[in-house]
Amino acid sequence: MEFRFDCVFYYVRNLERSIRFYRDVLGFRLVSRDAVARFAVDSVAFELVPAHSAEQLPGTGNARLCLRVADVAATLRELQSQAVSTREAQEKGDGVLGVFEDPDGNELCLWQSKTTPH
Repeated sequence: MEFRFDCVFYYVRNLERSIRFYRDVLGFRLVSRDAVARFAVDSVAFELVPAHSAEQLPGTGNARLCLRVADVAATLRELQSQAVSTREAQEKGDGVLGVFEDPDGNELCLWQSKTTPH
């Protein structure tokens, strides 16, 4: 068997609302749109997929999209200024972890490494 990375995706209730969030609030680059929305985040493909059942909505899995940032606290403040639901930053070993949610309640993480330069 040979595996190759394809993408990370989240199910969403409202595709248009979610596209606006990821494109306009987070600044992700939308690369294509058909039945799903595809974004490029560095070299990672990230997709939004319309949910067709309650089992597909947030809280049914354990994957998280984690974004590396230079300053978690500053990033959380910027997100809060755009009415994004966030949690308080936490010290976690060699870094700082921040958490926020998209409009569908999908949890995203922010990571600030104390040892790795950005």
